[in-house]
Parts: sequence; structure tokens; C-alpha cells
Amino acid sequence: MSRTTDRLRRVRLLLAGFAVAALLTAGCTLPTFAPRVESAGEPAAPAASPGTAPTWRACPEVADDLVGRGAPDMRYECARIAVPRNWGTGTGATAGPGTGETFEIALLRARSTKQHDRIGSLVLNPGGPGGSGVDTAVFLSFGPAFGGLPPAVTERFDIVGFDPRGVQRSSPIECISDGDLDASFGYDPDPRSQEAFDGFAALNRKIGQGCGAKYGDQLPLYGTEQAARDMDAVRAAVGDDKLTYLGYSYGTLLGATYAQLYPQRIRALVLDGAVDPRQGLVAGSESQAKGFERAFTNFTRWCAANAGRCPIAPDARAAVTSAIEKARVSPVRGDDGREATAGWVFYAIISSLYTETGWQELARAIDRLEGGDPKDVFRLADAYAGRGSDGHYSNLFDANLAVNCADEDEKPSLTQIRELQSKWRAQYPLFGPALAVGLLACAEWPGGRDPYPTGAAAGAPPIVVVGTTGDPATPYEQTGALASMLGVGRVLTWEGEGHTAYPQTVCVTDAVDAYLIDLTVPREGLRCPAR
Repeated sequence: MSRTTDRLRRVRLLLAGFAVAALLTAGCTLPTFAPRVESAGEPAAPAASPGTAPTWRACPEVADDLVGRGAPDMRYECARIAVPRNWGTGTGATAGPGTGETFEIALLRARSTKQHDRIGSLVLNPGGPGGSGVDTAVFLSFGPAFGGLPPAVTERFDIVGFDPRGVQRSSPIECISDGDLDASFGYDPDPRSQEAFDGFAALNRKIGQGCGAKYGDQLPLYGTEQAARDMDAVRAAVGDDKLTYLGYSYGTLLGATYAQLYPQRIRALVLDGAVDPRQGLVAGSESQAKGFERAFTNFTRWCAANAGRCPIAPDARAAVTSAIEKARVSPVRGDDGREATAGWVFYAIISSLYTETGWQELARAIDRLEGGDPKDVFRLADAYAGRGSDGHYSNLFDANLAVNCADEDEKPSLTQIRELQSKWRAQYPLFGPALAVGLLACAEWPGGRDPYPTGAAAGAPPIVVVGTTGDPATPYEQTGALASMLGVGRVLTWEGEGHTAYPQTVCVTDAVDAYLIDLTVPREGLRCPAR
């Protein structure tokens, strides 16, 4: 299989790779698509001033750098717009008039040469926070053969991705060193001694202090409500009177916030991998611990029933647990001298659970680790973390932490976190402790907070909220909660595995396409089978 084809086949992992609760960092969402790529295709034109039309330029180099080529029958154009750093309408630390300073927002538009009967633009957000909409627009432009959007959609809409403020090409926030990220990922996911727990708290404190020293009172400006207001500037920049939007994972929170702020400016919103905005930091983390335990149990059952494809059958849970315990005391060293500590093994496990196709990869990685070869563990974990072969990370985690901690009013104490670690270890043995200690990141984060609104989207049209019953990262229970909060949500259920659903099956794809194109809302209670 060619390098280009291999990348394209991992598009579904890109969309599946952004969660919403705490793992390494509080609320952190982590990518599982394989190779990390550098920011590419920086538009040369200056950013359009607020309220003015942007200048679009051809940028095929973005697809070339990401994938190795552009999609057939697709043209790529890039632009930048300027948005106020502080829209001055928040309810928290950003309330009050803005300063006149701006952030630059990078846009990419993929337009089919076969486009007909154009409806407008389909604006994308892949989640995170920290995921690149520019990259996502490129990947999704490749069509169904590679997990992308169907021609029914790409031939009626421009596919528009944007990097939210602070992310990759859009005035990126960069304040966490590669060394600190290596230390965080490699740290024991369940530091049991008080000394080990205090060490992880100190590492998170160091990260927070570094970001606070660099950005100071600017940190609250990276919150979700500010980004949702930027999204309305994107809508205006592409020339649409009303927004058509597809948001995955954290992108559902961004879309829900937009719906509350601008309900009259919505044409259609699809929110896939729903986040319940009313969950606090602790409740959201516990929900995700439960979701990952459920997904891992599904993996172990698959292993038991498919021993020919699962080399750690029949007891996959015991094999995985043993691998982590061995890594705590005697980590396997790779050819480059890097050690596969308990942390790296844990994140390889997390990475593989975002898609059902990752289950066989996990089984193979654990089996090879037992045989003294950690390469597959590092491959899974590095892809999840956005770590390149040179040891350099993208700014996903810088942005992720800044957004999530700006959003959250809740700030648990170290004593409370320590108690949750023990409690959740009993309830969710493999994932609970890590989700608990992940709360340290926002507990040690400086700066003010700017929580997003949590209410009905009064006056908005019907909004489609998609949930997957086996979703580990945004557990299915959150789907109905988001739809109910908005008041106009219509739930579409996929009885499948992994994180996010569209466009994986004919049933889900047909329902979402009909809504995006013709505004036909899925019937109440529609459930799509796994295959």
C-alpha cells in the first residue's frame, strides 16, 4: 500500500481522534490519525479585516503536504480573516469591551469541479479542541473510498475548514515543551504513591506556569464562546446568510454554543459525537472513564470471539493489564533507547479504542511488546499524541489545554483529585485513575475563566445530534442530553463502535445527507445498525 493511500485510509481515525474529557490534560482531546504533519500552506495574502471579504488564493500545496496529492476533481483555496481577540460579550473573564487587537483565522475551501446546484458552504470542525479544520477539509475532500464525504455533499457544497483561534495556522498558542509533553505521556497513568502523585502535580504546575508567563491575561480569550463568535465571522466570510455546519466531538460543543448565540443564522447543524455542555469537569471525566471501560470490554469480547485475529486471546484484559504492570517496573527499551513506560502503553491502548479497526492493532502491539518489541506501542501512542519521529509535537495540546481550562469554572483541589483517583480505580479500573489525575491540568492552570452558555437554542431550526452506542470518548448518554438542552435537537443513533459515525454506514450517511441537502430531518428515534 502506498504512503498516500495509507494516509487516506486513516481519515476515519482523524475524525475519531478527538475526545472531550481529561486524560493527559483536563478536558484534553487527542488525535489518533497517524503521521503528525507540519502546518502547511500558509496563505500569503494578509488577513481580511473584520467585516471585509477575504482574498482567496489557490493552495494545492496544503493537500500535497498533508496527503501527497490533491483529491481528484477538487480545487483548494486558502484565505485568512482577522477577528477580535475579545468579542467583549462574554460572561466571565472576557466580559466587557475588546481591545481592538485581532487574531488571524486560517480558512481552506475545497470545491469540486463537478459542483452543481450549489447550496453554499459546509463549515467543518473536527473537535479537540485543538484539531485543524483546514486539515479535515482536505481529508474529507477525498470521498467515500477513503472515509471522506460523499459526492452528494461535495458536489453541492464548498467544503470549508478553519483552524480555530490558537490552533495550528490561526495565531497558534505554543507554550508546552516537547520534553514536558514526553514526560506527561510517559508518566504512570495511575501514580499510586503520594510522591508519584505529587510529581505529576508538579509537572502540571510547571506547564501551567510556563503558559501563564507567556500569555498572562490572554489565556481566557481562547475559550469556546470566543471561538463560536469567530465561526460567525467565517460564515460571513464565505458569503452565506445562514450557516451549514458539521462538527465532530468537541466540535459539537462549538456548534451548540453557536446555536445559542446565533439561532436565527443557522441553516443546518450536524453535531456528531455529542458533548453534554452541562457536565462539569469532574462529571465529564467520570463519564469518559465509564465510556472507555465499556469500549475496552467490547474489545475484550471481540478478542475472545476472534482468537485467530487477536494474539492476546482469550483473556485480553489480563494481557493488557499485565503489560502495563510490567512497564511500571521494567519498561521495554526500543532500538533508539526510548522506554515504553506504563504511560506510553496506556496511550497506545487509548489510541486503539477510538475505532473498531484499531482493536486488532492493539492486540498485535501488546503481543509484540511482550516479545520485546515496543515499536507498535510507540506507533499507536505517538499517532495519538501528535508526536513526530523527531520527537517534536504539534500545538494540539497547547491549544487543547488553553481552551478547556478557559471554559471550565470548576477547579477541583488536589485532595479531591486524589480521592477520585482511588474511587474511580475501584469503579473503572483501567481508565478511571488516569481520568482522575488528568484533572490536575486545569487545577494547576493560571488565568481567568470564561464559561460557555448552556441553554436552549431558541428560534433555531431542527439540529441533528448523532450518537454512537459504543463511543468511548463522548459516551452515547450525552447525545440525548445535548439534544434536550438545545430544545430543537433530533437524535440519530448509530449502534456501532468507535468515536463519531458520519459517514461510516449507508443508514447514517443517507440520513445526514438528506438533512444537509434538503433539510429533511431524520425521523424520531431512528437507529442505524452497526453494519
